[in-house]
Amino acid sequence: MSAEENIEKPNKKKKIIIILSIAAIIIASILYYLNAIKYQNTDDAYIETDLVQISPRVSGQIEEIYISDNQRVKAGDVVAKIDETDYKVKLEQAQAMYEKALYSQKVAKANLEAINTEISAAEKDLKRYKNLYQAGAVSQQVLDSAQTRYDGTKAKLLAAQEDILSSSNDKVADANLRVLKAQRDQAKLYLDYTTITAPFDGTVTNKNVDKGKFVQAGQPLFALVSDDIWIVANYKENQVGKMKVGQDVEIRIDAYPNKKFKGKIDSIQKASGAKSSLFPPENAVGSFVKIVQRIPVKIVFTEEIDRNEYNIVAGMSVEPKVRVKQ
Repeated sequence: MSAEENIEKPNKKKKIIIILSIAAIIIASILYYLNAIKYQNTDDAYIETDLVQISPRVSGQIEEIYISDNQRVKAGDVVAKIDETDYKVKLEQAQAMYEKALYSQKVAKANLEAINTEISAAEKDLKRYKNLYQAGAVSQQVLDSAQTRYDGTKAKLLAAQEDILSSSNDKVADANLRVLKAQRDQAKLYLDYTTITAPFDGTVTNKNVDKGKFVQAGQPLFALVSDDIWIVANYKENQVGKMKVGQDVEIRIDAYPNKKFKGKIDSIQKASGAKSSLFPPENAVGSFVKIVQRIPVKIVFTEEIDRNEYNIVAGMSVEPKVRVKQ
């Protein structure tokens, strides 16, 4: 074998390797492109949830606290108790005023009925004495006495009616009674508000209350994080045009890179992130520079997640991949 042939063989092998490598790269690029056009992904995505600041509806001293940081609670669980002594007293006062008004109303009605009976008798007496006077059986003095009695009873009737009836023909006592009943019901509500309960299932966080602390109505005591979680992914505006509600999503969470979670698009926001911000940009200026906008897309999980195995919390970074083509 000549020296030239020995040189040509390695060159042929190198050429074949180069050709095969280029072909592999081209095929990989084509496969990557074909796969890429089926999906739209972003790394600008995070886990979201409902987080509510729990505050008392009345002021007072915390008598008992039944929670601690990161504790799980159920909807309706009692989480704290405000000293109810003052509110019990106010309820008793309101109840007493209501009962007093109710009694006064009953007395007024009974008094009116009694006066109606009295005026009926006085009217009969007056008619009888008028007839007797005309027959000469009684004196003018007796008739005047009967008239005076009738007039006095009529005046008492008008006063009794004034106590019960208003000018619009509604019962004044009933109106006063409704006001006092409302005050009593409000006092009962305030007493009930001294017991603070969890509005939904969740986890306690940012606890800022202890037994004995005086709190004001509306003062945040702790935050309650809901069990419900979803994803807000901020896709570029040239990506969302290919997206529709209901499309499948492959979800990777940075905390669990080896796990693929299943989800779907729940909704697409009708305004860009910048437009819905507190201070939206003003583009009508001479120095305008076009910036690709981000559109928030809400993605929900379509599989049950074992919370004991996967501790997924709000704020975690996510990489969702939306399948836009089958």
